[in-house]
Amino acid sequence: MIYVYVAGPFTAKPEEIMLELSSRACTQNNREAAARKVTDRNILRAKLLGVEVAKLGACPIIPHANTDHPDFERVQPYEFWIKATLGMLRMCDAIIMLPRWETSSGARGEHKAAAPNLPIFYDVESLKVWLEERKVPL
Repeated sequence: MIYVYVAGPFTAKPEEIMLELSSRACTQNNREAAARKVTDRNILRAKLLGVEVAKLGACPIIPHANTDHPDFERVQPYEFWIKATLGMLRMCDAIIMLPRWETSSGARGEHKAAAPNLPIFYDVESLKVWLEERKVPL
């Protein structure tokens, strides 16, 4: 089994929140709802990329899906989750980066951690070629 780590933005950026709020009043409740909406979109993108990885015959490791419930942010600090996800990354055979991964400090850290040891992919087609070379059945 080949394990492919899916990395990319998780948390909403201030500019994404403001864009989401552009048609609403900027109250604290609206700001929190907008941040959650952007974060939920980021999580969905990661899950959908994971589905594409699975279609290629590899097992996706999607930290976004592992911690998508909002309470995870409340029970452990950000640093805990970064350490945990880097542990998951060390168990993988490759990493695939979501679009806009460069905007995420966490994804940049995952990219840096993967760089010396793992193949890094930026699109599904490149990953597909790599898996075909390893004769991973679809």
